[in-house]
Amino acid sequence: QVQLVESGGGLVQPGGSLRLSCAASGNIFGVDAMGWYRQAPGKQRDLVARVISGGNTIYADSVKDRFTISRDSAKNTVYLQMNSLKPEDTAVYYCNLDWRDMYRNGQRSWGQGTQVTVSS
Repeated sequence: QVQLVESGGGLVQPGGSLRLSCAASGNIFGVDAMGWYRQAPGKQRDLVARVISGGNTIYADSVKDRFTISRDSAKNTVYLQMNSLKPEDTAVYYCNLDWRDMYRNGQRSWGQGTQVTVSS
């Protein structure tokens, strides 16, 4: 069983910064990608940023130049540095892991979510 433990959410004023962390543990035999999604009330869950196993990164247009995703492969941990936060960044942020089991089958796991609120 694979678990994702997130941390780092909270309340921040507009223009402020937060850093989210997500650590994966369990019987992981390979990682295809790690990333962050977010879901605001009444809206669908959308991609924020993603890092592929080769190191390539993908960002939503709304967060480019403000957010940075990084990964520590040895620790199976992914980070999201969020700068210049705006009220519209307010959402529950979910960590996502695409991984391989012992049979090399692709699997997907989600974290429990961490609330990020940007407000003065």
